[in-house]
Amino acid sequence: MKEENILGKEKIGKLILKFGIPCIISLLVNSLYNMVDQIFIGWGVGYLGNGATNIVFPLVMIALAFSLMIGDGSSAYLSLRLGEQKKEEAAKGVGNGLLLSVIISCSLCVGTLLFLPQLLTLFGCTEALREYALSYGRIIAIGLPFMMIGTSLNSVIRADGSPKYSMVSMVSGAVLNTILDPILIFVFKMGVVGAAIATIFSQFITFVLNIAYVRKFKCINIKRESFKLKGIVVRKILTLGISSFITEMSFVCVATVQNNLFAKYGIDSKYGPDIPITVLGIVMKINQILTSIIIGVSAGTQPIFGYNYGARKFDRVKKTLKAVLGIGVVISTIAFILFQTIPDKLISIFGSGNELYMEFACIAFRTFLLLCICNGLQIPSGMFFQAIGKSSKSAILSLSRQVLFLIPAMFVFGKLFGVIGVLYAGPVADGLAFILATVFLIHEVRNLNKKAKKSETLVDDTSTDNKLRKNIVITISRQYGSGGRYIGRLIADILGIKLYDKEFVEKLSKETGLAEEYIEDNEEKRKIIDILNSGYYAGLNNSDDLFIKESELIKEVANKESCVIIGRCADFILKDRENVIRVFVYGSLEDRIKRAIDIYGMDKEKALKEIKRIDKLRSNHYKYYTEEEWGDSSNYDICINSDALGVDKSAELICKMVKEKEKIIK
Repeated sequence: MKEENILGKEKIGKLILKFGIPCIISLLVNSLYNMVDQIFIGWGVGYLGNGATNIVFPLVMIALAFSLMIGDGSSAYLSLRLGEQKKEEAAKGVGNGLLLSVIISCSLCVGTLLFLPQLLTLFGCTEALREYALSYGRIIAIGLPFMMIGTSLNSVIRADGSPKYSMVSMVSGAVLNTILDPILIFVFKMGVVGAAIATIFSQFITFVLNIAYVRKFKCINIKRESFKLKGIVVRKILTLGISSFITEMSFVCVATVQNNLFAKYGIDSKYGPDIPITVLGIVMKINQILTSIIIGVSAGTQPIFGYNYGARKFDRVKKTLKAVLGIGVVISTIAFILFQTIPDKLISIFGSGNELYMEFACIAFRTFLLLCICNGLQIPSGMFFQAIGKSSKSAILSLSRQVLFLIPAMFVFGKLFGVIGVLYAGPVADGLAFILATVFLIHEVRNLNKKAKKSETLVDDTSTDNKLRKNIVITISRQYGSGGRYIGRLIADILGIKLYDKEFVEKLSKETGLAEEYIEDNEEKRKIIDILNSGYYAGLNNSDDLFIKESELIKEVANKESCVIIGRCADFILKDRENVIRVFVYGSLEDRIKRAIDIYGMDKEKALKEIKRIDKLRSNHYKYYTEEEWGDSSNYDICINSDALGVDKSAELICKMVKEKEKIIK
């Protein structure tokens, strides 16, 4: 008997520490990277120097967005192809990702150097900040290839099973940056230029360490051919990584809007535009330190949530949820107390300023972060829903504060109340995101309580009377309502072989420890919104992970026995095998609606909607994992209109085809 996974039996607190601490450390390193520059610039140059780095910051975030898109996409591609036992394809994904990173980073470097003045204007740069921003931005632009390639490789190195190496390379860069900053700024009197040079030297160290790892991959062997760009691989990488890109670009949008509104309304206030731009940039970076801890803890609980939800251990799911929410609220409460009681001390870490500077800093902390306690619930909620496969809710919560609430609130309150109005947008966005997360959580906890009361009975129908002399597998893809599953059942009965559909879910459940309900909720479904549900620490989403496990089981059963497999891209997974017959079953819309009404008891309108919805999900799923079109006749050995012959005759026709196939296979 297989020993139970520690996720299902170890103490929740121990698991959170085990999985959460590496995430927290990595996130804190990233956050401190930017903060260290600003601390030394603040003391060595003054607050205008810090304002300049805040203006350049959106450019850095754009570079990071591309880096994570390529890195996370390549790492997910690596995991998927390794799951399919396709090591050469996996190597191509990493090679293509690395080359793509080189091309995009060099292009971004050149583009930034050519159009830096225009970009700074777009990001809200004022005349007082322009000279500093140009000096800092030009050097940062030169280092973009090192930063982007190093960051992209970090994700791939983690996916290769070397998270410690990845962390060491990141920490090495951060430590070097901390050492070089004071030397170049104070000893050599280089100001913002020194801070920028320290940054790119540090990024170069991370780059060198990660490039050195390319020859040490554990799971793949990178060859020269791996670096030949292939359109289908590049598209897949970008698709897998698009969620990370969208998430980072949302921060770019917020920073750009914020800077421009401060530049616009600051002119009419006693603070001017430069103080608000500088101060809020620092305020957000300080807050990022505390939210990094919450994000790290939340990311660490994702495997705990996923496994126990799947294993129907709903009490453990609720305990984990209670623990992570409790930790989040404690951390955000500490942050709230600090922001409200000692804002002057916090801003002083980044250098001194005049009386107006300190005044606005205190107002910014106390106003913009008034409801930061809400982050302790909102952030873990988004990751909780991602972990249990609720992609729509997770995506909405992930983008709600930044895009849906904060940016519109900045425009509205800025117009009404000027500079201070932009600050009001912070608590408004936090409060609305909190309400939304609370509503989603209450509903889901009630569902967990209902599911906990249900009992399940697994049926293992293994009785067959195989009439085939050779091992033959029939894969059936089908339009919803075409009768494809019933045809598959008839074929299995006629030939005396096993049918894998719901039965396949049972087998997967026993093999993985995941509940049948969980598998059914996450397999063979691909929604457009799912692109928002993989990320820097999430790794593969639920559908990707299940696809890998199902692929392994499909190959396993195909090796052992003759059988009929319904859906699940089995035709693609087994396409290179001689003993496979690939079938696609379709029917007229009118007949499929009638079948849905007769079998499922739907009314005509609901049947039509369900047919379109399920067919779209199946098509998206097939396209996503195979890069081919679902229902394209060239992907199948036979396409049958079930209405032309009826399901019984269709099954008999396929069985005759199986008998003929049996004669010609070796």
